[in-house]
Amino acid sequence: MDRFELCRALRSAGVPEAYYEIQDCPHGPCTTARYFLEERGGQWAVGVQERGTREVWERFTDEDRACRWLHARLTDEGPPPEPPTAEEMDQLLHGGEATQRRAREALDRALAEARGHTTEEPRPDGGRAQPPPAG
Repeated sequence: MDRFELCRALRSAGVPEAYYEIQDCPHGPCTTARYFLEERGGQWAVGVQERGTREVWERFTDEDRACRWLHARLTDEGPPPEPPTAEEMDQLLHGGEATQRRAREALDRALAEARGHTTEEPRPDGGRAQPPPAG
């Protein structure tokens, strides 16, 4: 792969042009940090440019290896997510019940306070709903 093929491959993969600068290839507007690929003294340097400073991460003697290295960095989606453990799955499935219980308790406290009762004090009706007054 040469740098021109790399540019086409990155565009094809949907990598925004602002993420990289490749010697002799058009690139998008600058971002605060981006990868670069350039030839320096017969070697291919790849690294990151940030705030006007270039830091070389790797040097290669041939363009193909340098292009493949940069392509891998810009297209790697990272490792797939690990399946949750049994404990994590239990929390996901049943954790909502505890949240709902706490929400109901908070609502009960708020309603009791609005009626002039606290949840710690026994209600005059013994905790049972009062029938509506006869009218």
